[in-house]
Amino acid sequence: MRSSLIKEGVTKAPHRSLLKALGITDAEMKRPFIGVVNSFNEFIPGHQHLKEICECVKAGVRYGGGVPFEFSVIGVCDGIAMNHPGMRYSLASRELIADSIETMIMGHPMDAIVFIPNCDKIIPGMLMAAARLDIPCIFVSGGPMQAGRKNGQRLALSDVFEAVGQHSTGKITDDELKAMEDCACPGCGSCAGMYTANSMNCLTEALGMGLPGNGTVLAVKAARRRLAKTAGEKVMEILAQGLKPSDILTKDAFINAVRTDMALGCSTNTVLHLTAIAHEAGIKLDMELIDKISRETPQLCKLSPAGSTFIEDLDEVGGIMAVMKELSKKGLINTNAKTVAAPQINDILKTRTGADGEIIRSLDNPHRTEGGIAVLKGNIAPEGAVVKQGAVVEKMMVHQGPARVFNSEEEASEAILSSKIKEGDVIVIRYEGPKGGPGMREMLTPTAAVAGMGLDSSVALITDGRFSGATRGASIGHVSPEAAAGGVIALIEEGDIISINIANRSLELLVEDGELERRKKAWAGPLDRGVKGYLARYAKLVSSGAKGAVFSPEE
Repeated sequence: MRSSLIKEGVTKAPHRSLLKALGITDAEMKRPFIGVVNSFNEFIPGHQHLKEICECVKAGVRYGGGVPFEFSVIGVCDGIAMNHPGMRYSLASRELIADSIETMIMGHPMDAIVFIPNCDKIIPGMLMAAARLDIPCIFVSGGPMQAGRKNGQRLALSDVFEAVGQHSTGKITDDELKAMEDCACPGCGSCAGMYTANSMNCLTEALGMGLPGNGTVLAVKAARRRLAKTAGEKVMEILAQGLKPSDILTKDAFINAVRTDMALGCSTNTVLHLTAIAHEAGIKLDMELIDKISRETPQLCKLSPAGSTFIEDLDEVGGIMAVMKELSKKGLINTNAKTVAAPQINDILKTRTGADGEIIRSLDNPHRTEGGIAVLKGNIAPEGAVVKQGAVVEKMMVHQGPARVFNSEEEASEAILSSKIKEGDVIVIRYEGPKGGPGMREMLTPTAAVAGMGLDSSVALITDGRFSGATRGASIGHVSPEAAAGGVIALIEEGDIISINIANRSLELLVEDGELERRKKAWAGPLDRGVKGYLARYAKLVSSGAKGAVFSPEE
C-alpha cells in the first residue's frame, strides 16, 4: 500500500507519532488510508452542503474497513464570478485544483481517493488529478439543484440572466426581476439546467468514474446521501481490485463520454474539459474526433436552457444510464468499457430500460440527427470553434452579417444593453481567450442579454472566449487561434461580413487574403491586460482552447 511509506518500519516512528497526534490508533495504522477530497466552501450553492456529503463518504469508508482523511480544495462559482474580472480565475482554477491535489496526495501518501466535486472547473480539475495520480479512486458529486418555481412555471439561473436583457428593454419591471431572482435558485446543488457543472457530473458517470446517479440525483434527496455512503464503501472494493483510472479512462471511455455529451446537449465547456482530462490520461481526443462523433450521434435530450425540462426530470426517467442504454441499441456505446460501479458498463446497462420517449427520445425519433455540439472551422478558426447547435434556433443555423467588434466582454455587454446591436449583426468579442483574457472568461451576460432582448433569432456572436452552459443561441466560442496569438479574429474590422454555416461546419470572414495579410503586418500585437501573479504565469503556460487550455511548455 502507498500509505506504508508513512507508517511501516522503524524509520517511520516519527511519522506514526504525528499520525497518532491526529488520534490514529495502532489498529487503524494497519488499515488502508483513504484520501477524501472535499470541495466544500460557503460561497458556492453547489458546495454549501458538501460537509454532510463528506461525512457520508467517510462513514462508508470506515464501514468498508478504511481510514478516511479529508482535505479541501478551492472552488470558483462561475455564476458569482460572471461579468467581472474574477471570471478570469475560473478556468485557471482548474489547473490549481489538479496541482494542489497532486501535491497533497504525493506529500501524504494515500492508498485510494474519493473525490467530492460539484461545480464547473472543480469536476474536471479533480478528474485531471485522478488521471495524473493513477491511484484507485471514485467520484461522488453533491448533486444538482432543484429547479425554481414562479407562478407555476419552473425556471433556473439562466432565466435570471436573460431577464436582465428583458429588463433593459422594458419588457419586465424591477419588481418582476426581483421576484425572479428570489426564486430561481431554491437551495443547495449545482444550478438546475444542463450547464457546465451538471454536464461534467453526468459525463463523470459516462466515463466510468462515478456511480449511476452521480450526475442526476438531486442534492436535497436522501438518495444523494446514500450514494455518498455507497461511494465510500465502493472505493474499498476498487482498492482491493487494484482498479486504477488508467484502467477506466481509455479511448473507449472518452468516446462513450463524448457520445453521451452529444445525446444530452451538454455545455460547450465539456469540449475544453474532456480534451484536458484526456491529455492527462495520455489519450488523443481532438476537435476532429469530437466533431466526427457529433455527426454520428443524435441528440436525444433538450434540457434547460435548450428546452423546458431539467436534470430532475432526466433522473426520474433513468438518468445517464438510460441515455447510454438507448445509444447502445445501435452500437453507439462501447459496452465493454470498465467502470467503478461494475466490471463493464454492460453489466449496468442490461438492467436499464432506455428512452422514455419524451425526456429521453428514442434513436428513431431524436431532436436532431446530429449531436448537441458542433465544431466549426474556416479562416476565422482554422484550429476550430464550438457551438451548442442543439440550442440554436433553426433560422440561425446559417447566417451572414456585419461584424460588430469589441475587445472585451464589458464593451460588448454595454453595447448590447444600450440597444446598439441590430438584427443581422455578428458580435465579435476578442482578446478573451486563454492567453488574451487571460483565463478565457465565460460570457453569459452578453449572450443572455441577446436572448432576453429577443435577438437570439437574428444576431450571432463569436469569441475566442467561452460560454456558460446556460448560454443558448448562435453563440460560437473557443475560436482558435485566439486574438492574442495573432489569430484572424484579431484582424476583423467593424462592418466586415462574416458567414456562419453550422450545418456545413464553416466560419468564414469574407475578406480577401491579400487584405488579411496587410492587416496582419499592421497588427500591433496582443492587448496588455496588466495582470499579475498567477494569471500572468497562467497566460505564459496555457495552450489554445482547441487543445483544452492545458498547461503546455510547447506553447
